[in-house]
Amino acid sequence: MYALRLSTDHAMTTRAHRAAMFTLYQLTILLGILLMPIALLTRQAGVSFPIHRVIGRMEAAYERTQP
Repeated sequence: MYALRLSTDHAMTTRAHRAAMFTLYQLTILLGILLMPIALLTRQAGVSFPIHRVIGRMEAAYERTQP
């Protein structure tokens, strides 16, 4: 019975972690969309705005949580 409880607790923690990573990934995409006009303006000024790196890292982190 105790081993079953540990397994259930671990599964719940894994689901919570996966849900948190999905939420962070979606918020990062939203941030990228909202910052796109600013990124376009700064690019015209010669300054790079590396939001694609952040989105790529969050995507990789979310994919690592998949079974």
